[in-house]
Amino acid sequence: MQKPIVTVIIPAFNEEQSIGKVVHDIPKSVVEHVIVVNNGSTDNTVEVASNAGALVFDESRRGYGWACLKGIEESQKLDTEIVVFLDGDYSDYPEEIPDVIAPILEQNMDMVIGSRVLGKREKGSLTPQQVFGNWLATRLIRIFYRARFTDLGPFRAIKAESLEQLKMADKTYGWTIEMQIKAAKHKMNFCEVPVNYKKRIGVSKVSGTVKGTVLAGIKIIFAVFKYRF
Repeated sequence: MQKPIVTVIIPAFNEEQSIGKVVHDIPKSVVEHVIVVNNGSTDNTVEVASNAGALVFDESRRGYGWACLKGIEESQKLDTEIVVFLDGDYSDYPEEIPDVIAPILEQNMDMVIGSRVLGKREKGSLTPQQVFGNWLATRLIRIFYRARFTDLGPFRAIKAESLEQLKMADKTYGWTIEMQIKAAKHKMNFCEVPVNYKKRIGVSKVSGTVKGTVLAGIKIIFAVFKYRF
């Protein structure tokens, strides 16, 4: 069986301390391309990512979704067959990418979510509000869409053709839940695999501030009802 073209997309905003480690730990035997989308960084994120061997693209419109959309656009030029999304803060374990894409290769899954809830979490790696928000959002998805998830984790893999069908649109905090809800609505084959999680390097732009936490929570809850009604 021919090895599929796997592209990793990493949105990054001021991650100079961590981005090099993330790119370095990505297993090159499995991954063909690593795209880092610089989302308006004011530090040396671009230089560090580039020196580590990533393809770096700029997206000046600030927002996690904007950065992901830019990464998808660039990945399509590389004949990508499987897209992996990963955070740039080194809280995920990039070496677990083979485990995350395995259900796509072996069970023909469309999408695989790396679940931090099912894996081992370093103490303090998820804030109490993140744990509660995850529980509430996945519970609502189960009620309204009859889809079982345990996490909205950013570490995930999806077939490029399936991703295109979803017509992703969210520009900010609602990106992860939009993908999961749309996959359920499209009746795609999806599953979760346990992934491990550690404390991030630096301060989170979302959970690290009260404003970010509140806005993300509102956006996620809104998304549940928006796509339902």
